[in-house]
Amino acid sequence: MHKPRLVKALDELPISGDILELACGTGQWTQLLSDRARSLTALDAAPEMLRIARARMRGLATRFIEADIFTWEPDRQYDTVFFAFWLSHVPPVEMEAFWHLLKWALAPGGCVVFLDDSLAKAELEEPVAEAQVPTVRRRLSDGSQHLTVKVLHDAPSLTSQLNDLDGEAHIEPIDTYHIAGVARPRESE
Repeated sequence: MHKPRLVKALDELPISGDILELACGTGQWTQLLSDRARSLTALDAAPEMLRIARARMRGLATRFIEADIFTWEPDRQYDTVFFAFWLSHVPPVEMEAFWHLLKWALAPGGCVVFLDDSLAKAELEEPVAEAQVPTVRRRLSDGSQHLTVKVLHDAPSLTSQLNDLDGEAHIEPIDTYHIAGVARPRESE
């Protein structure tokens, strides 16, 4: 379930037009985007997540794509590319290529909009020291354990990084543990 302050932050972000949601998961955020979309495309690599998202979005016009974000090539452009809690799963070595993918997916004048965990979330994570990329161990309520890439960002450093990747980013904390960002590719001169 979404925390009210995250939903409020989402409501204040510039999301409209033809929307692409990356890493849509079970479609929780997809539902919240649908009223703001002229068209809505939701992408995820996991077929089981897409099944849940399709069921959740039944009756709402949504195009679903099963693809690995790191190898996917957009077949059209979007006014808004949105993702929630995905950027922290992008390995540092993939960040530049990921930003170029986002620029490719954006229509002229479009923007990337995201919500994610902040650097403060590190105090709640269990890091895996021997991993080659920043990784944490997740313990689920069923007792299972899973490793996942987790790169936590603070707003100033991430803003600087995206600006260095030929972007114009504005990233702010929502609360202690979350950030919201809007980034646009710098216009060619």
